[in-house]
Amino acid sequence: MMTIKEFIDTLSANSKKELLFEYAPGMLVGANYHITEVKSIHVASVDCGGQSDNWDETIIQLWESPDELGKKDYMTVEKALQILQRVSKVKAFKLSSLAKIEYSNAQFHTANLDVVGVKVNESQLILSLHVPSTDCKAKELCGVPEPLAAEVNSCAPGGGCC
Repeated sequence: MMTIKEFIDTLSANSKKELLFEYAPGMLVGANYHITEVKSIHVASVDCGGQSDNWDETIIQLWESPDELGKKDYMTVEKALQILQRVSKVKAFKLSSLAKIEYSNAQFHTANLDVVGVKVNESQLILSLHVPSTDCKAKELCGVPEPLAAEVNSCAPGGGCC
């Protein structure tokens, strides 16, 4: 996962490139995307074991314009930085907040995706995104056994899922 400071620093180091988002392996957000909103969220949570936690997130919303289907050129990193600078003049970023990308399309549900990788080539900056999974944070307190490596993707009765 990447903080908003790391996100902005990554963009700044690649300002002359096109900005692409890979929301699933081999699946790119369309070139017709726009940055439509930036949200600053404070999360205060309590897990099933009674433990509290809190963190901040900066969520950057992407929207694909139906009027620009077939567009070939992606937004430049420089334009994305200009949008983020405009936002920061109204509401300063908490630089330690987690950077999230909110996105959906007709084949992909709306999700707040973690930025988990960076690929750079001659003309593009590609940010790899990942849908975070749910987990029980209080396994030890609740007596939930840690799954064995082979059981991680299964949730059968008696399999130890929360």
